[in-house]
Amino acid sequence: MVSKSDYNLLQSIVDIVGFLLLSIAIIIQSIVKSCLPNSYRTLKDIRGQKVLITGGGGGLGRLLALRLAKHGASVILWDVNLEGVEETVKQVKEQGGEAHGYKCDLSKNDDVYRVAEITKKQVGDVDILINNAGVLSGKLLMDTPDELIKRTFDVNILAHFWTVKAFLPDMISKNKGHIVTIASMAGHVGISKLIDYCASKYAAVGFDEALRVELEDQGIYGVKTTVICPYFIQSTGMFETVNSRFISTLKLSDVADRVVEAVQRQEETVMMPAILRFGMKFKAMMPWPVVSMFLRGLVPDAVPTGTTYTQETNNLSAKLNNNIVKNASKPVVAVKED
Repeated sequence: MVSKSDYNLLQSIVDIVGFLLLSIAIIIQSIVKSCLPNSYRTLKDIRGQKVLITGGGGGLGRLLALRLAKHGASVILWDVNLEGVEETVKQVKEQGGEAHGYKCDLSKNDDVYRVAEITKKQVGDVDILINNAGVLSGKLLMDTPDELIKRTFDVNILAHFWTVKAFLPDMISKNKGHIVTIASMAGHVGISKLIDYCASKYAAVGFDEALRVELEDQGIYGVKTTVICPYFIQSTGMFETVNSRFISTLKLSDVADRVVEAVQRQEETVMMPAILRFGMKFKAMMPWPVVSMFLRGLVPDAVPTGTTYTQETNNLSAKLNNNIVKNASKPVVAVKED
Protein backbone atom coordinates (compact mmCIF):
# COMPACT_ATOMS: atom_id res chain seq x y z
CA MET A 1 0.00 0.00 0.00
CA VAL A 2 1.33 3.43 -1.01
CA SER A 3 1.76 5.80 1.91
CA LYS A 4 0.55 9.39 1.78
CA SER A 5 4.10 10.73 1.70
CA ASP A 6 5.00 8.41 -1.21
CA TYR A 7 1.86 9.48 -3.06
CA ASN A 8 2.69 13.15 -2.56
CA LEU A 9 6.23 12.57 -3.82
CA LEU A 10 4.91 10.74 -6.89
CA GLN A 11 2.41 13.52 -7.54
CA SER A 12 5.17 16.13 -7.26
CA ILE A 13 7.32 14.23 -9.78
CA VAL A 14 4.40 14.00 -12.20
CA ASP A 15 3.71 17.72 -11.80
CA ILE A 16 7.36 18.63 -12.39
CA VAL A 17 7.64 16.43 -15.50
CA GLY A 18 4.38 17.83 -16.85
CA PHE A 19 5.57 21.37 -16.17
CA LEU A 20 8.87 20.77 -17.96
CA LEU A 21 7.23 19.17 -21.02
CA LEU A 22 4.66 21.96 -21.29
CA SER A 23 7.38 24.59 -20.80
CA ILE A 24 9.45 23.11 -23.63
CA ALA A 25 6.44 23.19 -25.95
CA ILE A 26 5.66 26.80 -25.04
CA ILE A 27 9.31 27.85 -25.47
CA ILE A 28 9.47 26.28 -28.95
CA GLN A 29 6.19 27.94 -29.88
CA SER A 30 7.44 31.32 -28.62
CA ILE A 31 10.71 31.04 -30.55
CA VAL A 32 8.90 30.18 -33.78
CA LYS A 33 6.37 32.95 -33.21
CA SER A 34 9.06 35.56 -32.47
CA CYS A 35 10.82 34.74 -35.76
CA LEU A 36 7.72 35.26 -37.86
CA PRO A 37 7.47 38.61 -39.71
CA ASN A 38 4.31 40.64 -39.12
CA SER A 39 3.00 39.64 -42.55
CA TYR A 40 2.63 36.06 -41.24
CA ARG A 41 1.12 37.05 -37.91
CA THR A 42 -2.44 37.70 -36.86
CA LEU A 43 -2.21 41.27 -35.62
CA LYS A 44 -4.78 42.88 -33.36
CA ASP A 45 -7.12 45.11 -35.34
CA ILE A 46 -7.30 48.41 -33.45
CA ARG A 47 -9.67 50.15 -35.86
CA GLY A 48 -12.49 51.68 -33.87
CA GLN A 49 -10.80 50.81 -30.56
CA LYS A 50 -10.92 53.47 -27.87
CA VAL A 51 -7.35 54.01 -26.65
CA LEU A 52 -6.65 56.12 -23.56
CA ILE A 53 -3.13 57.53 -23.28
CA THR A 54 -1.97 59.26 -20.12
CA GLY A 55 0.65 61.95 -20.59
CA GLY A 56 -0.87 62.67 -23.99
CA GLY A 57 -0.02 66.36 -23.95
CA GLY A 58 3.34 65.88 -25.68
CA GLY A 59 6.37 63.67 -26.18
CA LEU A 60 5.78 59.94 -26.57
CA GLY A 61 2.10 60.28 -25.62
CA ARG A 62 1.42 62.67 -28.50
CA LEU A 63 3.30 60.54 -31.01
CA LEU A 64 1.45 57.42 -29.86
CA ALA A 65 -1.84 59.24 -30.34
CA LEU A 66 -0.91 60.20 -33.90
CA ARG A 67 0.31 56.69 -34.74
CA LEU A 68 -2.70 54.91 -33.24
CA ALA A 69 -5.15 57.32 -34.89
CA LYS A 70 -3.58 56.49 -38.27
CA HIS A 71 -4.45 52.86 -37.54
CA GLY A 72 -8.08 53.88 -37.05
CA ALA A 73 -8.20 54.04 -33.26
CA SER A 74 -10.18 56.68 -31.38
CA VAL A 75 -7.66 58.23 -29.01
CA ILE A 76 -8.36 59.72 -25.60
CA LEU A 77 -5.68 61.98 -24.13
CA TRP A 78 -5.17 62.70 -20.44
CA ASP A 79 -2.64 65.18 -19.16
CA VAL A 80 -2.29 67.88 -16.52
CA ASN A 81 -1.07 70.16 -19.33
CA LEU A 82 -4.31 71.41 -20.85
CA GLU A 83 -2.65 73.30 -23.70
CA GLY A 84 -0.61 70.24 -24.63
CA VAL A 85 -3.70 68.03 -24.71
CA GLU A 86 -5.55 70.49 -26.90
CA GLU A 87 -2.61 70.59 -29.30
CA THR A 88 -2.50 66.79 -29.53
CA VAL A 89 -6.24 66.64 -30.17
CA LYS A 90 -5.82 69.27 -32.89
CA GLN A 91 -2.99 67.37 -34.60
CA VAL A 92 -4.90 64.09 -34.54
CA LYS A 93 -7.99 65.69 -36.04
CA GLU A 94 -5.91 67.45 -38.70
CA GLN A 95 -4.72 64.07 -39.96
CA GLY A 96 -8.31 62.85 -40.08
CA GLY A 97 -8.42 60.97 -36.79
CA GLU A 98 -10.78 61.01 -33.82
CA ALA A 99 -9.49 62.42 -30.54
CA HIS A 100 -10.83 63.47 -27.16
CA GLY A 101 -8.84 65.38 -24.59
CA TYR A 102 -9.17 65.75 -20.83
CA LYS A 103 -7.19 67.55 -18.19
CA CYS A 104 -6.31 65.22 -15.35
CA ASP A 105 -3.93 65.42 -12.41
CA LEU A 106 -2.74 61.82 -12.23
CA SER A 107 -1.13 62.42 -8.84
CA LYS A 108 -4.62 62.51 -7.27
CA ASN A 109 -6.70 59.37 -7.27
CA ASP A 110 -9.98 61.25 -6.85
CA ASP A 111 -9.20 63.29 -9.96
CA VAL A 112 -8.41 60.10 -11.88
CA TYR A 113 -11.70 58.49 -10.89
CA ARG A 114 -13.60 61.70 -11.64
CA VAL A 115 -12.18 62.12 -15.13
CA ALA A 116 -12.63 58.39 -15.77
CA GLU A 117 -16.38 58.75 -15.18
CA ILE A 118 -16.50 61.78 -17.48
CA THR A 119 -14.59 59.85 -20.14
CA LYS A 120 -16.93 56.86 -19.95
CA LYS A 121 -20.01 59.06 -20.23
CA GLN A 122 -18.72 61.16 -23.12
CA VAL A 123 -16.70 58.60 -25.10
CA GLY A 124 -17.57 55.12 -23.83
CA ASP A 125 -15.63 52.18 -22.43
CA VAL A 126 -11.87 52.17 -22.92
CA ASP A 127 -10.52 49.21 -24.91
CA ILE A 128 -6.80 49.91 -24.55
CA LEU A 129 -5.24 51.78 -21.64
CA ILE A 130 -1.70 53.09 -22.07
CA ASN A 131 -0.16 54.33 -18.83
CA ASN A 132 2.51 56.57 -20.31
CA ALA A 133 2.78 59.65 -18.06
CA GLY A 134 6.03 59.99 -16.16
CA VAL A 135 8.20 62.51 -14.30
CA LEU A 136 11.63 62.50 -12.69
CA SER A 137 13.61 64.62 -10.27
CA GLY A 138 17.15 64.06 -11.53
CA LYS A 139 18.92 64.66 -8.22
CA LEU A 140 21.08 62.76 -5.80
CA LEU A 141 18.82 61.17 -3.21
CA MET A 142 19.89 63.44 -0.35
CA ASP A 143 19.29 66.51 -2.54
CA THR A 144 15.80 65.43 -3.58
CA PRO A 145 12.95 67.14 -1.71
CA ASP A 146 10.39 64.77 -0.23
CA GLU A 147 7.61 66.30 -2.32
CA LEU A 148 9.45 65.45 -5.56
CA ILE A 149 9.97 61.85 -4.45
CA LYS A 150 6.28 61.57 -3.65
CA ARG A 151 5.33 63.16 -6.98
CA THR A 152 7.51 60.68 -8.85
CA PHE A 153 5.70 57.76 -7.25
CA ASP A 154 2.28 59.40 -7.55
CA VAL A 155 2.62 59.82 -11.32
CA ASN A 156 4.95 56.99 -12.33
CA ILE A 157 3.26 54.12 -10.50
CA LEU A 158 0.40 54.95 -8.14
CA ALA A 159 -1.52 56.50 -11.04
CA HIS A 160 -1.38 53.08 -12.73
CA PHE A 161 -3.34 51.61 -9.83
CA TRP A 162 -6.03 54.29 -10.11
CA THR A 163 -6.42 54.14 -13.91
CA VAL A 164 -6.50 50.34 -13.96
CA LYS A 165 -9.05 50.21 -11.13
CA ALA A 166 -11.16 52.71 -13.08
CA PHE A 167 -11.20 50.85 -16.40
CA LEU A 168 -10.35 47.19 -15.72
CA PRO A 169 -13.83 46.15 -14.46
CA ASP A 170 -15.41 46.89 -17.86
CA MET A 171 -12.62 44.96 -19.60
CA ILE A 172 -13.13 41.99 -17.29
CA SER A 173 -16.88 41.98 -17.88
CA LYS A 174 -16.19 41.68 -21.64
CA ASN A 175 -13.11 39.48 -21.20
CA LYS A 176 -11.46 41.83 -23.67
CA GLY A 177 -9.04 44.70 -23.27
CA HIS A 178 -5.40 45.68 -23.13
CA ILE A 179 -3.35 47.48 -20.48
CA VAL A 180 0.01 48.86 -21.58
CA THR A 181 2.60 50.01 -19.07
CA ILE A 182 5.30 52.36 -20.34
CA ALA A 183 8.09 51.53 -17.89
CA SER A 184 11.81 51.82 -18.61
CA MET A 185 15.07 49.91 -18.59
CA ALA A 186 15.51 51.90 -15.37
CA GLY A 187 12.99 49.39 -14.03
CA HIS A 188 15.65 46.70 -14.35
CA VAL A 189 18.84 48.49 -13.29
CA GLY A 190 19.82 51.15 -10.79
CA ILE A 191 21.26 54.47 -11.99
CA SER A 192 22.83 57.22 -9.89
CA LYS A 193 20.72 60.40 -9.58
CA LEU A 194 17.65 58.41 -10.65
CA ILE A 195 16.90 56.55 -7.43
CA ASP A 196 13.27 57.66 -7.17
CA TYR A 197 12.76 57.21 -10.91
CA CYS A 198 14.33 53.73 -10.97
CA ALA A 199 12.35 52.63 -7.94
CA SER A 200 9.08 53.80 -9.52
CA LYS A 201 9.89 52.01 -12.78
CA TYR A 202 10.85 48.80 -10.95
CA ALA A 203 7.41 49.06 -9.37
CA ALA A 204 5.79 49.56 -12.79
CA VAL A 205 7.46 46.41 -14.15
CA GLY A 206 6.29 44.46 -11.10
CA PHE A 207 2.80 45.93 -11.41
CA ASP A 208 2.46 44.66 -14.97
CA GLU A 209 3.68 41.15 -14.19
CA ALA A 210 1.59 40.76 -11.05
CA LEU A 211 -1.51 42.09 -12.81
CA ARG A 212 -1.03 39.63 -15.69
CA VAL A 213 -0.61 36.73 -13.27
CA GLU A 214 -3.66 37.77 -11.27
CA LEU A 215 -5.84 38.01 -14.37
CA GLU A 216 -4.70 34.61 -15.64
CA ASP A 217 -5.17 33.12 -12.18
CA GLN A 218 -8.82 34.17 -12.43
CA GLY A 219 -9.15 32.68 -15.91
CA ILE A 220 -9.30 36.11 -17.57
CA TYR A 221 -7.15 35.56 -20.65
CA GLY A 222 -8.94 38.05 -22.89
CA VAL A 223 -7.47 41.05 -21.07
CA LYS A 224 -3.86 41.41 -22.16
CA THR A 225 -1.04 43.35 -20.52
CA THR A 226 2.17 44.66 -22.05
CA VAL A 227 5.13 46.37 -20.42
CA ILE A 228 7.47 48.52 -22.52
CA CYS A 229 11.00 49.06 -21.21
CA PRO A 230 12.93 51.48 -23.42
CA TYR A 231 16.42 52.82 -22.85
CA PHE A 232 16.82 56.62 -22.62
CA ILE A 233 14.59 58.34 -25.19
CA GLN A 234 15.51 61.47 -27.13
CA SER A 235 13.15 64.46 -27.49
CA THR A 236 11.02 63.87 -24.40
CA GLY A 237 12.53 66.64 -22.28
CA MET A 238 13.71 64.10 -19.71
CA PHE A 239 16.98 62.73 -21.05
CA GLU A 240 17.94 65.16 -23.79
CA THR A 241 21.66 65.27 -23.07
CA VAL A 242 22.13 62.21 -20.87
CA ASN A 243 25.72 61.03 -20.86
CA SER A 244 25.34 57.46 -22.12
CA ARG A 245 28.15 55.26 -23.43
CA PHE A 246 28.08 52.11 -25.59
CA ILE A 247 24.30 52.22 -26.15
CA SER A 248 22.74 55.03 -28.19
CA THR A 249 19.68 56.85 -26.90
CA LEU A 250 16.46 55.97 -28.71
CA LYS A 251 14.57 58.04 -31.26
CA LEU A 252 11.08 58.95 -30.11
CA SER A 253 9.55 57.82 -33.40
CA ASP A 254 11.17 54.37 -33.13
CA VAL A 255 9.79 53.90 -29.62
CA ALA A 256 6.29 54.94 -30.71
CA ASP A 257 6.37 52.51 -33.64
CA ARG A 258 7.54 49.69 -31.39
CA VAL A 259 4.80 50.35 -28.83
CA VAL A 260 2.12 50.22 -31.52
CA GLU A 261 3.64 47.00 -32.89
CA ALA A 262 3.71 45.47 -29.41
CA VAL A 263 0.02 46.29 -28.94
CA GLN A 264 -0.89 44.75 -32.28
CA ARG A 265 1.20 41.65 -31.57
CA GLN A 266 -0.05 41.49 -27.97
CA GLU A 267 3.47 41.01 -26.64
CA GLU A 268 4.04 40.71 -22.91
CA THR A 269 7.43 42.39 -22.48
CA VAL A 270 9.38 44.66 -24.80
CA MET A 271 12.91 45.89 -24.10
CA MET A 272 14.50 48.52 -26.31
CA PRO A 273 16.96 47.96 -27.80
CA ALA A 274 16.30 44.22 -27.85
CA ILE A 275 19.95 43.43 -27.09
CA LEU A 276 19.30 44.56 -23.51
CA ARG A 277 17.42 41.30 -22.88
CA PHE A 278 20.81 39.62 -22.96
CA GLY A 279 22.18 42.43 -20.80
CA MET A 280 19.68 41.52 -18.09
CA LYS A 281 20.81 37.89 -18.22
CA PHE A 282 24.40 39.11 -17.93
CA LYS A 283 23.44 41.18 -14.90
CA ALA A 284 21.80 38.19 -13.20
CA MET A 285 24.92 36.03 -13.61
CA MET A 286 27.64 38.52 -12.74
CA PRO A 287 28.94 39.38 -9.24
CA TRP A 288 27.93 42.80 -7.95
CA PRO A 289 31.30 44.57 -8.48
CA VAL A 290 31.07 43.73 -12.20
CA VAL A 291 27.46 44.92 -12.42
CA SER A 292 28.28 48.15 -10.59
CA MET A 293 31.30 48.85 -12.78
CA PHE A 294 29.22 48.23 -15.91
CA LEU A 295 26.33 50.48 -14.86
CA ARG A 296 28.59 53.31 -13.75
CA GLY A 297 30.47 53.04 -17.02
CA LEU A 298 27.32 52.81 -19.13
CA VAL A 299 25.71 55.96 -17.68
CA PRO A 300 28.38 58.22 -16.14
CA ASP A 301 25.80 60.97 -15.68
CA ALA A 302 22.05 60.60 -16.17
CA VAL A 303 21.48 64.32 -15.53
CA PRO A 304 21.89 66.78 -18.42
CA THR A 305 25.35 68.35 -18.45
CA GLY A 306 26.61 71.80 -19.35
CA THR A 307 25.62 73.79 -16.27
CA THR A 308 26.43 73.49 -12.60
CA TYR A 309 24.82 70.63 -10.72
CA THR A 310 22.50 72.89 -8.73
CA GLN A 311 21.31 74.73 -11.83
CA GLU A 312 20.84 71.70 -14.03
CA THR A 313 18.85 69.67 -11.50
CA ASN A 314 16.69 72.60 -10.48
CA ASN A 315 16.00 73.44 -14.13
CA LEU A 316 15.18 69.81 -14.89
CA SER A 317 12.80 69.47 -11.95
CA ALA A 318 11.14 72.78 -12.77
CA LYS A 319 10.70 71.83 -16.42
CA LEU A 320 9.12 68.48 -15.70
CA ASN A 321 7.12 69.29 -12.60
CA ASN A 322 6.04 72.89 -13.07
CA ASN A 323 2.71 72.07 -14.66
CA ILE A 324 1.84 69.63 -11.90
CA VAL A 325 2.85 72.06 -9.16
CA LYS A 326 0.97 75.06 -10.49
CA ASN A 327 -2.14 73.05 -11.39
CA ALA A 328 -2.23 70.86 -8.29
CA SER A 329 -4.99 72.83 -6.59
CA LYS A 330 -7.09 73.40 -9.69
CA PRO A 331 -10.18 71.30 -10.41
CA VAL A 332 -10.18 68.71 -13.15
CA VAL A 333 -12.15 69.77 -16.20
CA ALA A 334 -12.81 68.19 -19.53
CA VAL A 335 -11.38 69.79 -22.64
CA LYS A 336 -14.17 71.31 -24.65
CA GLU A 337 -14.22 69.87 -28.14
CA ASP A 338 -15.70 71.22 -31.32
